[in-house]
Amino acid sequence: MLNSKYSKVLTVILVISIIAIIALLIFIGIDLYKAHTTNSDVKDFDDEFESFIGNNIGTNETPEDNQNNEGTNNEIIEPDLPEDLNTPTTSGNSGSGSSSSSSENKLPLYKGFNVVGRIEIPKINVKYYLLEEYSPKALETSVVVIYGPGPNQVGNTVIAGHNYRNGTFFSNNKKLTNGDKIYITDLQGKKVTYEISRHYTTNENDFSYAVRDTNGKRAISLTTCTDDSKNRLIIWAEEV
Repeated sequence: MLNSKYSKVLTVILVISIIAIIALLIFIGIDLYKAHTTNSDVKDFDDEFESFIGNNIGTNETPEDNQNNEGTNNEIIEPDLPEDLNTPTTSGNSGSGSSSSSSENKLPLYKGFNVVGRIEIPKINVKYYLLEEYSPKALETSVVVIYGPGPNQVGNTVIAGHNYRNGTFFSNNKKLTNGDKIYITDLQGKKVTYEISRHYTTNENDFSYAVRDTNGKRAISLTTCTDDSKNRLIIWAEEV
């Protein structure tokens, strides 16, 4: 009798273990598929981005200038940031892009969102398109300019990306160190090299990195969540 009960318990444990392993494998498989799809989508957009740059080179005005002459390149707007850049959310933009994504829009569109440039970080195999306007859906789609004058403009431009811990977006920013290079290509085709000068963690309420003084130089700051989702990892880089 005792052996029979013991055998049943072992059987139940074995079944539970098998189910748990299968569920884990499915989760990993879905995660890898999403990562592959994201990287594939970026490659598919490369030709369109390069074509846009080719048509845009030689003009003195940026597409933004052509659409709207109000304000200046250094105008700064602080967005309502998500509490946790690690956690995907389904609220906000439904994926059709911002209201400015009309038929008259002269910016290239990536999955319905305005693109203002491209970021490349060779050390961690990062290449993504910079989306112009923050929304939870935009942050699930690519990396987003959330503060500052814009790609390759004088001042500090802040770029946010999720840490999904699967290698996509800014998941591997923790592997970056001082001296590593980041490349930003703007819509005029200018590719500027930035060198990392500082990396640190801070709490989600600290926004001082965004308003730092760049002494009249071009600079960028990358922000993402730490792996435990409790803090934010910040990276500073300045034009070389």
